[in-house]
Amino acid sequence: MTVVDAGARVPARAPGVELLGELRDSGYTTSRCVVRRADGQIIQVTPLLYSLLEAVDGRRDLAALADELSRTCGKLVEPSDVALLLDEKLAPLGVLCDEDGAPPCPAKPIPLLALRCKVVVTNPDITRRITAPFAVLFKSSIVVPVLIAFAATTWWVLFRHGLASGTRQAFDSPGLLLGAFLLIMVSAGWHEFGHAAACRASGATPGAMGAGLYMVWPAFYTDVDDSRRLSRWGRLKVDLGGLYFNAVAAVVVMGVWLAVGIDALLLVVAAQLLLMLRQLAPVIRADGYHILSDLVGVPDLFQHIKPTLAGMLPTNWGKPQPLRRSARWVVRAWVLVVVPLLLWLFVISVLLLPRLLATAWVGASAQGRQMWANMGEGDVLGVMAAMLKMASLVVPVAAATYMIVRVARRSGRKVWARTEGRPVARSAVAAALALLLLFLAYAWWPTGQYQPVSAAESGTVTSLVHMRRAPERSFASEPIAGVKAVPGYALVPRDGDAPALLVTRNDDGTLRAIVTTGDDTGVAFPFALPSAPGIGDNQALAVNDKDGSVVYDVAVAMVWVTDGEPVDNRNEAYALASCTACTTVAVAFQVVVVVGQSDVVAPVNIAVAGNQDCIACTTTALAIQLVVTVSEMPSEELQAEIEAALSRLDEVDVTDLDQLYAEIQAVQNEIVTLLSDAGLLPDDAVPESTTSVTSASTTTTVDSTSASSTTTSTTEPEAATTTTTESTTTTSSTTTTTP
Repeated sequence: MTVVDAGARVPARAPGVELLGELRDSGYTTSRCVVRRADGQIIQVTPLLYSLLEAVDGRRDLAALADELSRTCGKLVEPSDVALLLDEKLAPLGVLCDEDGAPPCPAKPIPLLALRCKVVVTNPDITRRITAPFAVLFKSSIVVPVLIAFAATTWWVLFRHGLASGTRQAFDSPGLLLGAFLLIMVSAGWHEFGHAAACRASGATPGAMGAGLYMVWPAFYTDVDDSRRLSRWGRLKVDLGGLYFNAVAAVVVMGVWLAVGIDALLLVVAAQLLLMLRQLAPVIRADGYHILSDLVGVPDLFQHIKPTLAGMLPTNWGKPQPLRRSARWVVRAWVLVVVPLLLWLFVISVLLLPRLLATAWVGASAQGRQMWANMGEGDVLGVMAAMLKMASLVVPVAAATYMIVRVARRSGRKVWARTEGRPVARSAVAAALALLLLFLAYAWWPTGQYQPVSAAESGTVTSLVHMRRAPERSFASEPIAGVKAVPGYALVPRDGDAPALLVTRNDDGTLRAIVTTGDDTGVAFPFALPSAPGIGDNQALAVNDKDGSVVYDVAVAMVWVTDGEPVDNRNEAYALASCTACTTVAVAFQVVVVVGQSDVVAPVNIAVAGNQDCIACTTTALAIQLVVTVSEMPSEELQAEIEAALSRLDEVDVTDLDQLYAEIQAVQNEIVTLLSDAGLLPDDAVPESTTSVTSASTTTTVDSTSASSTTTSTTEPEAATTTTTESTTTTSSTTTTTP
């Protein structure tokens, strides 16, 4: 028996230790009591240890503590028993001062999925004061109407109005996008404010509120550990307080929308729903995790993963279990779901990392260029919107990388430490590490998988197992009953979002072109598309097969012909349509400057406007070609002035054809004037006398469902002349229906 000098030792509790009392409605077979250290760590102890810690006040020695503990538990306790409990049980928990009176420095365990880099925004005193007025929101007379209004708001937004117009508004206006993002960030803090208000309304004391990093995502937090002293219903009320405040936010935003009518606000309502769904997931330490924990009466489910898995082994069947039967089965079900899911998420993160890296690189590069362009224009909101989009691309990659590295380091250190002095176990660990490295090499060795995710991919769960391979560009389809397969020739661009072309043969032997819109759907187009422009040629091609749409294509080019090369440049404008209530416009403007003498001068200027099976549609093609012969190559300064004149066409509203035509006329006159003032044109080259305009118009009615018109103008100017050739063709159709 150990001899203890009862008067030689007076133990004391560590500063900041709080005794929160018994855990009510516990899922354990024996009751547990809760203690909180100064660093916020929650500790569960038995009632005997809790009584001993409660008696330790810095004044009682071991003998006095033994007497107090004997009186509390109703059994005889010796000072040596007290010393054993203090040294073996309480001291390792970091709740006692050292023998010299110094506070302990216990190592606080950091869970894998825990909030890091915390920053306190409000201390407990401020939190208690600012949450007091909001406790009234938890009265049943307010909760019931709010929940009814929230249900009506959710139904109306998701099933009646939709989010398409709001999304379009937000992405078309950087200010609205940033405003919606800020409101979503504020609503995340409002969510945590709801937990604190619910804690206050339930009779507990909320602690500090602040922010931190969850893996790499910014997140808010609220200290509601004092709710451990509440009943099960009180703890659930605190757990659900954040979700309830999200519902309040959705109802308030809906009221603002009714007042101002800005659809982008509805994105904030949708964000509340997404936040609530994410919080309800019991896999991470979110609201769903704490709700399940408080329902079964087990405060920390993650701490029970290892004991639960060990308890399922046949060697441990029949042994006493710390949890009650009902709680034990719930925890087992949770473990059997969470453990495979976390392993699967880890594997998917490894396989998906190359695709995420490629997607983030391409997207961030595009947004970076947009950001610099906005900076050059002084568009502050545009710069902030581009930065926000870049962050949305980079953060998932950082999160996946962080999780992979942290899991590998944490698991490696723990396993290596536990196998120290055990060569057989250490060899097994080395073999497992070798297999892991082989898996990483298999997943990350470049075999074509470092490509951005395209819109053509399905993104289903089953397709994730093929993430290592490069995405296939072919599209397989099931045969349709009663439809005969027709062979065709497909031209699919590398960019999966760009239009593609499919050429098939009709029953009469003629060719039929099918033009897709970039979303894997296409319609039969009745026109044979022109060949691609050659070197020195210019072509505007507007193809429209969408009902009610407007398609414009404007092509501007400048060509220098030197060393006696033939002047056979082609300037073409094609407007082809097969749709209903649609507008199709193609405008081609080409400037051909011939330096010196050329024996062959045969430029071609073509405008083609055609429609078929078109109802109430307008199709217009305009081709303008300016051919100028100069005595010598203009200076670099003069070339720069000509390029500046052409660049003005980039700023013209292409939807206003009259304005565009007038601006083209002004630009060509300016070019001729610049060349004339520089002395490069002969005095008799007067552009007004050499301008020719050719136009044609065709109208289709109810009896005429298709029309097409083609006009070709070819001019062969003499040496040292200026020639402008214009070709324009317009077709329109109107259909009226009478009962």
